[in-house]
Amino acid sequence: MASVPSLASTLQQQLADALTAALPDAGTADPLLRRSDRADFQANGILALAKKLKGNPRELAGQVTAALPAGVLIQDIEVSGPGFLNITLADRAIVETLAARAADTEGRLGVPVDAAAGTTVIDYAQPNVAKEMHVGHLRSAVIGDAMVRILEFTGESVVRRHHIGDWGTQFGMLIQYLIEHPGALEHEGDAADGEAAMSTLNRVYKASRALFDSDEEFKARSRDRVVALQAGDPETLELWQGFVDESKIYFHSVFDKLDMEVRDPDIVGESGYNDMLEETCRILEETGVAVRSEGALCVFFDDVLGPDGNKVPLIVKKTNGGYGYAATDLSAIRDRVQNLKADTLLYVVDARQSLHFKMVFETARRAGWLNEDVQAVQLAFGTVLGKDGKPFKTREGETVRLEDLLDEAVSRATAVVREKAEKVGLSEDEIVENGRYVGIGAVKYADLSTSAVRDYKFDLDQMVSLHGDTSVYLQYAYARIQSILRKAGDAVPAAHPELALAPAERALGLHLDQFGEVLGEVASGYEPHKLAAYLYQLASHLTTFYDQCQVLSPDNAPEVVENRLLLVDLTARTLHQGMELLGIRTPERL
Repeated sequence: MASVPSLASTLQQQLADALTAALPDAGTADPLLRRSDRADFQANGILALAKKLKGNPRELAGQVTAALPAGVLIQDIEVSGPGFLNITLADRAIVETLAARAADTEGRLGVPVDAAAGTTVIDYAQPNVAKEMHVGHLRSAVIGDAMVRILEFTGESVVRRHHIGDWGTQFGMLIQYLIEHPGALEHEGDAADGEAAMSTLNRVYKASRALFDSDEEFKARSRDRVVALQAGDPETLELWQGFVDESKIYFHSVFDKLDMEVRDPDIVGESGYNDMLEETCRILEETGVAVRSEGALCVFFDDVLGPDGNKVPLIVKKTNGGYGYAATDLSAIRDRVQNLKADTLLYVVDARQSLHFKMVFETARRAGWLNEDVQAVQLAFGTVLGKDGKPFKTREGETVRLEDLLDEAVSRATAVVREKAEKVGLSEDEIVENGRYVGIGAVKYADLSTSAVRDYKFDLDQMVSLHGDTSVYLQYAYARIQSILRKAGDAVPAAHPELALAPAERALGLHLDQFGEVLGEVASGYEPHKLAAYLYQLASHLTTFYDQCQVLSPDNAPEVVENRLLLVDLTARTLHQGMELLGIRTPERL
């Protein structure tokens, strides 16, 4: 089915055409259409045009009004102040547009697919091999997953990349310990048990670290093992692969709890670019982008200075011949641009790494890997804080394990669901399932409803509340609509454009019509918090609608019931689609 243009875009086009017809000397003009508390919309562009053409703005506004086409779109238009147009849309136009959205057989609610969309590589959810995931890994995973879903829905071809930390000096220590303690990676229980895998990795890491710190001979053997790893020694690589595979079992268990799909082919860690590092350095040096400084290969920038006023370089290759993070990141850019044919590289990475990525992107631009046709963007995010406004830690001062945090969220949410279970008639299985959906949804929504670059406080009591700007409020709104639809009996959602709409019906309908435009803004600006805000406002409009407009009242004429069922059904579908794009489930009963 073809996409359904929004009422705002149709009105915008009609006003632009009327401006051109009434004022041919003005050329292409923007009517500056905005939502208004005086009417449905206000057009403010005539005032600037009047100044440009040295005319009377109210007279020009009258000419534009006269040039508007007769039809069903506009119910009333008023010239206000110095040439502003206050525009009220016809109820019929609102209902017919919503009916067209509801009739979209592809399930897209009439939202268009961008035919000019390109290919985006998203780098997100970057845990480290042989290390536990903690609260600091939460935001990259949640924000990145939402952006993958949103961009794919709008038509972008998306390539996922999880740039895991799977290379470096610590693996010499771990591998050497394995060689001297065969079977150390074996664990009891299910081979696919993520917690058992992490427990084993922790045990091996602590034991190898203790030996490394206390035994100089083991330390020397470990350093030799790093050389063997970097040189591609088969036995060393096989043991290294054991750590990677065991870590992936753990990663997948955590991502499963987050209700997030991570596929093995998408996991391309630091090691995946190992064969490219030397060539990357050679290209940078031969083109003069990087220069030797005190034995290291460096890139300098005029605007990156240290406290002493000297330039701080991006070190691509160290004095001892080792490669820094920059070499890996630049090689990844080469691969993503040249092999994956990306138009956009999107990095969902902590804001504290902004300077590093600024330097990496500028280096890649100087090398020609980034240009007018290929852009790199860091979707920088802030820190998760505790209720006290300080970095989120345990009582013992340790970083909070991500699994513990998610388990606690599900436990709290399950308790909230259980309180209402008897009234709704939920089975124990439904309580457990809904508890998981509500708990994980609460964590994700708290993250996604905050502008990414801002820090936010992690407060589970607030997150699982049925009141306020929470995912539970939105999930409850969806479930409430499903209850109404189940009680509707033979009545079905159906459009009745001939009916006049109550103020709450109009407000809900106009907000529903904005869904596609909001998604376009969210996708282009990489701002999922704007989708969360839209959905919260939608649920708020629904609450007002419930208070003022009964749906299944016996006093309502059948056509009123059907028209209101259309409104709530489309609201439910919009909530479901919007929440799905944020990676949050919407239970049918709650």
